This record gives sequence, C-alpha cells and structure tokens, in this order.
Amino acid sequence: MATAAVDPTEAGASPVTGRVPRLRVWLAVLPLAGLCAGLSAQALGHPEAAAPAWTLATLLVLAVLASQIVTRLARGDVGLDLVAFLAMGGALALSQPLAGAVIALMYAGGQSLEAYAAGRAGRTMTALIARQPRTALREEGDALRDVPLAALAPGDRILVRVGDVVPVDGRVASGQAVLDRSSLTGEALPAILGADAPVLSGTVNVGTPFVLIADRRAAESTYAGIVRLVEAAQARKAPMARLADRYGLAFLGVTLLLAGIAWLATGDPVRALAVLVVATPCPLILAVPVALVSGLSRAAGIGVLVKGGGALEMLAKIRVLVVDKTGTLTHGSARLVSTRILAARDEAEVLRLAASLDQASGHPVARALVEEARRRGLSLAQPREVVETPGDGVTGRVDRRHVVVGGPRLMRRHGLSFATADGVGRRAAERPCRRRQLQRRQPHCRQGQ
Repeated sequence: MATAAVDPTEAGASPVTGRVPRLRVWLAVLPLAGLCAGLSAQALGHPEAAAPAWTLATLLVLAVLASQIVTRLARGDVGLDLVAFLAMGGALALSQPLAGAVIALMYAGGQSLEAYAAGRAGRTMTALIARQPRTALREEGDALRDVPLAALAPGDRILVRVGDVVPVDGRVASGQAVLDRSSLTGEALPAILGADAPVLSGTVNVGTPFVLIADRRAAESTYAGIVRLVEAAQARKAPMARLADRYGLAFLGVTLLLAGIAWLATGDPVRALAVLVVATPCPLILAVPVALVSGLSRAAGIGVLVKGGGALEMLAKIRVLVVDKTGTLTHGSARLVSTRILAARDEAEVLRLAASLDQASGHPVARALVEEARRRGLSLAQPREVVETPGDGVTGRVDRRHVVVGGPRLMRRHGLSFATADGVGRRAAERPCRRRQLQRRQPHCRQGQ
C-alpha cells in the first residue's frame, strides 16, 4: 500500500489515516479569489478596491504559512517555505500587494497539489487499515464474548464467522477452514486448511465458521505487522526528499545572498523583492514530494505495497527482476482460461448454467465464472434450492435443471464420473486447483480451466 514520501505532518496528513485537512486542499482558493476580485475592481474602474483585496488574500495565506513555519522550526526543520514567507511579507511591506497575491497563489497552489496527492495515497492506506478487525468472538466457557483484539492471548479459542477477517495468527482447532489469502499472497484460489493447520491474520474466511486457536497476540500477528510497516513508511522521508531538503537549504542561503546584493547594489529594496519572487516557485519545494507521493499512490491503487519512498527510488535502478517460484506474481483473482465440453452440449449454455448457479456463491472461482459469462453477454437466470459445500462446490436448480458446480469430491458424492476416452477428465482431476467442473444429471459435464 501507499506510503508518503514527505513528512506526514508537513503534508498536513495524519500518519495513520492520511486524512488531509480541507484547509490545505482549498488553500489556493483564497489568493485566487482575492486576485480575481482585485483585477475585476481595476477593470470596472475602482482601483482603490484592488489593493485591499490583494492584501487580504496575501495576509490569509501568510498566516497559514507562518503557523507551518513555526511548527517546523520547533522540530528543527528549516525549509524553502521561508523564501515564500519573506517574499509575501516583503511585497506587503513595500506596498506591492499584486506581487504578494501572485506569490500567495503560487505557494498555495503548490500546497493544494501536494495535499491532494498525499490524500490520494492516504485513502488507499486507510482501506488497508480499515480491513483490520477491531474485535473478535472469544469462547469463554459455553458462551461467546466479543472482546477487543488487545485482550486476546495465545491459546484463546476464537470463532471466525463467514466473511470475517482472521484477527490473529493461529491454528485451525478442528474440521477445515476455507480462506481467501489473496490480500496477503496474491493467490487467487482459496486455501482449504485442515485441523491444526497454521492460519495467518488478514485472510478472509470464505467457508463455514471455524474455531481458531490463537498462537500470537494481535500486535504480534502478520497483518498487524503489515499495518505497522505501512505506517512507518508513511512517516519516513525518501532519500531523494532529504537530498532536496539539503539542496533547499543551500538554495535558501544563495537566494538571500543574491537578494541582499541586489539591494545593496541598487539601493532599491524592490530589487531584493524581485529576487525573492523569482526564487519562490522553486521546483525543489514540490517536485520531489509530489512525484514520490503520486507514484506510491498509483502503485497502491493497483494493489502493489511499496515499503517507502526509498524503495520506490530503488526500483528506478532495477534492470533485472528475479521471481523465486511459479505463481508468485498473480492478479489476485481467478479467471476462466478455457473450457472443455465432455458431451454434445453448447459451450455458452453450459457456462450460462454454471454462472447462473455460481451467482449464489462467494467463492473466487465462482466469481470468475460469473464475470466471464457477463463479459460474453450471457443472460443469467436466478438460481434456486442452492446448497453450498464450502471448499467443494455448490448445487441447485437453474431453469428447472439440476446443476452441480464444483470439484471432484462433490461430483463423486453425486455419482458423477469424469472418465472419458480422450483422458480430459483424468487430466482435470490431476489439476484440481486450476479448474471448475460442471455436471448435470441429464447428463452433461463441462470443465473450465
């Protein structure tokens, strides 16, 4: 998920949620309105009203900037915003309100752009943190009690309901658990885990409710570690941003030196103001933070978790990528690749029946069949008498036909065979993790890989 390339307190965002105060987002509206009001007053023949409008707009932005500078100086952080502050203050002191309003607009516009970029990154991270459960159902004797995650301890028995995010790392107490681990591993197909199998926090229960025995406290679990990683990365500056800060300090010194020389050489303080105005929209103020935050936000938008701005910078130097094993890189969702019809049936009709029944299932492969059917423009019917067996498949009626969609175990329980002359059924049974089968008692069978 996204991380901030700038100090979140500088960007006006919370390091946890990435919320950006509306003041910074709309800060550019103040000088823009003042500038337009002043220019309109001049155009309408009232020049005496222009200067107050420009001055008021500049003062408002100057007040916001002054508060930010004081906060940063208290942390020992000296930035290029001092140039903008001196330029606006100098413009007002030298009775140049139009110049002050223009500087205020440039500065406030950059602030709004940076805040908007940081806000987009923060919204994606907020979605990550929002998935983290706050409470869990713990077994206490013969009863269940909803307790905060901080109250969970190793050995506690926790009921994980259908659709719940697993709150802590642990083990399956008994039976089996069907878990969607795509948010952690990118694997599209859910994992079927038996008794005593390890379970990672952050996965989603897509099967029947099961009891989890906690192995770690919530703060020590996998998903909590991911959240901490993202929060720490958001609070850390990227190397390039620190480099811009170092150069920025040098730029500030050179700017003040040139402004002083211009004043001494001409005896006109307006010359010094001109130097400050030219130096104010320095790209070092905005280019690095906005570029990094925007890049991290875009990566987060497509589901790529970047540890921090430094990691993003390092990616620019990479020329070779080594992947440790097949299947490491996935889209995180299943899709229908091909179909094989084992009887004289229309492929589109078989897919329509399967997808119609799978509308009632939350299984990732069921969603893949439904999406493919809709992509082909097939008209799906409403399924009835639906019975789902977690991890195996679903049965029901579609258009008065009995339909079975699932894996080999479900087919065998319904007395359906995969034996065929060309060995298609045998090959499909050897690869249970890569296809869904459909058979009906009429009979007909469809295998989608």
